[in-house]
Amino acid sequence: MTTSNAPITYASAGVDTEAGDKAVELMKDAVRATHGPQVLGGVGGFAGLYDATALTRYRKPLLASSTDGVGTKVALAQALDIHDTIGFDLVGMVVDDIVVVGAEPLFMTDYIACGSVVPERIADIVRGIAAACSVAGTALVGGETAEHPGLLDPDEYDVAGAATGVVEADALLGPDRVQAGDVLLAMGASGLHSNGYSLVRRVISVAGWELDRDVPELGRTLGAELLEPTRVYAADCLALARADDVGVHAFTHVTGGGLAANLARVLPAGLVADVDRSSWVVPPVFDMVRRLGSVPWTDLQNTLNLGVGMVAVLPADGVDAARRLCTERGVPAWELGVVRGAEDVDLTAGGDVEIVSGTKGVHGGGVRLIGDYRTS
Repeated sequence: MTTSNAPITYASAGVDTEAGDKAVELMKDAVRATHGPQVLGGVGGFAGLYDATALTRYRKPLLASSTDGVGTKVALAQALDIHDTIGFDLVGMVVDDIVVVGAEPLFMTDYIACGSVVPERIADIVRGIAAACSVAGTALVGGETAEHPGLLDPDEYDVAGAATGVVEADALLGPDRVQAGDVLLAMGASGLHSNGYSLVRRVISVAGWELDRDVPELGRTLGAELLEPTRVYAADCLALARADDVGVHAFTHVTGGGLAANLARVLPAGLVADVDRSSWVVPPVFDMVRRLGSVPWTDLQNTLNLGVGMVAVLPADGVDAARRLCTERGVPAWELGVVRGAEDVDLTAGGDVEIVSGTKGVHGGGVRLIGDYRTS
């Protein structure tokens, strides 16, 4: 056995606990800003504490939970050295899955794995998470930063998070409420959000485009467009769900798999949603990806949101009120299509019609995509 003359310490192995402590000091004010009186114990405890006394007002509270990450979009944040927006992508991916069932997201935790703790960078990431939690009305009650030298390069990191919410049992939204005659109300995306970046990054790489390239059709640099934060819909969806004159039956969060695949998950067997591809103009970034990589429309629509980040399924007589509420809240919204009984729909695909059903292990209704996408 050979031994080293120099003592081996945790720091010499690549882990800097003092840097971790400094990162906490830099981020703690932003985290505390998300705390209401329900959060106990402050920042730095072993566990985040949340006073659940408010749940006693529920007749039958159902807890909802979700966990997710950001995916390969973090590679762009690292390449651009901009880290204070990726938190919106993380929070959006997590809390907007919870709100789909009508649940109010109560609290969230985050996890950051990195090659080396750079306090300012970690603090920027967490400040972004905290800012997004504030938009969602969610408390950030804790988190963890783990330094993994040798596993990740010094400038590499990944982020993940989990959240818990609550909904009254008889207010639960989903397929059981959806009926023939319901209308699909699209809620506009802010951009690519956080899905399909493996495709997007591959297209950009093959084309040889740099992130600082000015792209006239986008009105800014390629990097700025690709790093555009995910729109966080939680508070907007809850406002719609709680509006008596809207009467939402279901939401679908348009993430991995695209619009049709995610919409099919909230439709019961025996119903088909007609989606009119011409009902909106696909934002320029999606068409840029299509043209630059010669990506087929089918592949594009099955990977990216194409400008629709969330869909509300609601009775026809609630559409006007829902659109007004979305407008008041600064969320673009439009009628996307309608839900029909399968017996009233010609399910023979052909021409510009495509049928999508049986996705994510859910075998319920189907989605019929009709018409052509508009890019101008």
